[in-house]
Amino acid sequence: MPASDLVKLRQHLHQNPELAGEEVTTAKEILVFFKALRPDHIIQNLGGNGLAFVFEGEKPGNRSLFRAELDALPIQETGNPTYKSQTEGKAHLCGHDGHMAIICGLGEKLAAQRPKNGEVVLLFQPAEETGEGARWILDDPEFHQIKPVFAFALHNLPGFPLHQAVIRKGTFAAGSTGLTITLTGKTSHAAHPDAGINPAQAIAQLIQALPKLTENLQAFALVTVIHAEIGSLAFGTSAGKGSLSLTIRAFDQGDLDSLIETITEKAKRIAFAEKLDMDFKFVESFAVSHNDPKAAEIAENVLESMNIDLFEKPEPFRWSEDFGLFSQSCPAYLFGLGAGENSPQLHEPTYDFPDELIETGVKIFEGIVRKVNG
Repeated sequence: MPASDLVKLRQHLHQNPELAGEEVTTAKEILVFFKALRPDHIIQNLGGNGLAFVFEGEKPGNRSLFRAELDALPIQETGNPTYKSQTEGKAHLCGHDGHMAIICGLGEKLAAQRPKNGEVVLLFQPAEETGEGARWILDDPEFHQIKPVFAFALHNLPGFPLHQAVIRKGTFAAGSTGLTITLTGKTSHAAHPDAGINPAQAIAQLIQALPKLTENLQAFALVTVIHAEIGSLAFGTSAGKGSLSLTIRAFDQGDLDSLIETITEKAKRIAFAEKLDMDFKFVESFAVSHNDPKAAEIAENVLESMNIDLFEKPEPFRWSEDFGLFSQSCPAYLFGLGAGENSPQLHEPTYDFPDELIETGVKIFEGIVRKVNG
């Protein structure tokens, strides 16, 4: 398929976005594309709507995996490309349409020239935006068939020069989780608050105390209060229920796990002192994205050989990526590809993946394939 046809594919995917866990039609489109390429093995419904396409070499060797994401965002697109989203309130504003087009282009390269040894797996995962998809994939019994020796992925990065590769050894992006703490006491008349148990004081203490729990950690960690709710707008009523929602993030997986434990223990102590029942709900949990030294060496040697402009980021990104869970399960490497210094940021309603990056991404990934699998 000429590059222009990959652009058309990307724009078609952009017009027809589907949210996390709903990517049925998107998966069908990708399946039709790959069936024409005749991969050696196809796994459908992997971790839900996921797909894996396996291209085998003639000789035994390493199995490498390259990942793209199927899902879009629940945001109304306000830009006006000719291929604007046709679905109200949903849009590809993170560039997953472009990532899919890149992996489709890589599939064409592998169909034209199989790897010499080992296997190459092209994975299209669901539900990256919610932090659920990678876990669904890894927990699927079918995944053992394609468990890789190395895993690679890229993410387009607005704010960096077009085509620039943004690299980093060690932690590339933070791990994070959302946490909602629900506190239940006893509702009473506002004239007699002593007859009830109001969670207001406990929530006030938590808002003050929890963000400070990062102070003793050596590496970056952050607790951000994102939402609080107490009772309802009924002036004659003293609240009997409330909640506090946080985002917890860190550059080190051990720090993240330790911080979560510290937060829950602190919350339990405050709730107990205030005679409140408590419930925890974790959502959108992302593991730290860690770049393995050997995988980094492979990818960065390829990037250097292609004379691509490289920027080695001094600190990890504070945002999170679902690929982090793959990096916790096998040697992996995630890098960025500049989407333009003046590009709108990811998740902004006017963001659009630059089609010029498709060819660049395909060339980089094919270079890594030939390095690992010949």
